[in-house]
Amino acid sequence: MGIPVLDAVHVGRQPIFDAAGAVVAYELLFRGRLDAVESGRQDTYATSAVMVNAFTEFGIAEVVGNRPCFINLTREFVTGRLPLPFDPDQVVLEVLETVDVDDEVIAGLTALAEAGYRIALDDFVWGSGHERLLGLASYVKLDLLDGDLSRLDEIVAACREHPRIQIVAERLETEAQVAIADHYGMELRQGYALSRPQVLSTPSLSPSRLRRLELVAALMAPDVPLDKITSIIASDPALALRVLRVSNSVAAGVVSRISSVRQAIMMVGLTRIRRWATLMVVDDVGEAPEEQLLTALAQARLCESLAPRFGADPGAAFVAGLVTGMAGVMATTPAAMAEQLPLSTEVADALTHGAGRLGQVLSTVQAYENGEWGTGDLAGLSLDAMRWSTLTLTAANAYAPGKTVN
Repeated sequence: MGIPVLDAVHVGRQPIFDAAGAVVAYELLFRGRLDAVESGRQDTYATSAVMVNAFTEFGIAEVVGNRPCFINLTREFVTGRLPLPFDPDQVVLEVLETVDVDDEVIAGLTALAEAGYRIALDDFVWGSGHERLLGLASYVKLDLLDGDLSRLDEIVAACREHPRIQIVAERLETEAQVAIADHYGMELRQGYALSRPQVLSTPSLSPSRLRRLELVAALMAPDVPLDKITSIIASDPALALRVLRVSNSVAAGVVSRISSVRQAIMMVGLTRIRRWATLMVVDDVGEAPEEQLLTALAQARLCESLAPRFGADPGAAFVAGLVTGMAGVMATTPAAMAEQLPLSTEVADALTHGAGRLGQVLSTVQAYENGEWGTGDLAGLSLDAMRWSTLTLTAANAYAPGKTVN
């Protein structure tokens, strides 16, 4: 099977500067194409796409490093009807100006603020109702290009009554607008006069939509066994890779590193896995046919089956085989992918240097696939792996909402 044609996913990233000109944060923006200058949409789909792409396709550290990121929220996220799948540490929740402020919105934002999330009010306009949110906000963004500057004194004075609020001067396109930001002592700045948005792109192999639905359905059941969740995720290479990337965003400060899909799930937690799976269903963009992942999935399974012969851990071998297979599909190297994932030293060394028992497993599988394995010892295991992969893909394609997949 040849390398499949991949779709690419895109995220817009615009720096936010302090008054001295240092980049202190990034706003993440929906971009449907590499050459898109503007987002073209600010709806729930766009928000979901930004979250899923930034955290699970790129890995948030690849997009913003250790700086906070501002992400636009629609009413569905503000009120909790759709989940936020990440912790508050690195994310600022930007409430769009299109969100009508009512008791439900205030209650939702109050709960988010109490949970530790920082709130930003986007395109703030006095009299829109968003002034009711000043007590919850950490940032207020003022449009100095198209905004009503006649009430700027009043708005800045109202913000200064809340010491925790920092003002972000946005849409700065001229030196005159930068001078206004300086005059009012606005702490943060954003706009074309400082830096235009950059569109980041990466090849994407989205998990099967049916597999995502199966995962959501399983996670909704009370007391769902961890083994069932592990089985669903491990059976779809793209989904497993997304979980590994998500685990990287929660791995900071954690001593132990990931050596199996099960361990990644335990680190992320079933609650957060449920939230990410839900957003992936909302995201539901074009995706590669699941059959194109057959080779990567079979390779991971073969490594898992072969591991005992070398005294290696089968779960770690599955992850090593998965990353190797996906690297080939995504036209990168296992070593490059290993740098982006919170893998155990054993797995990382095998992927990067071919070291250790896992390295022996990988080299043996590679030799067999290259026709260099003369004894034929792996023929049976390889056929079993391909059969398992085919059955797994068939089961996913047969699944439909309302069915139970065993």
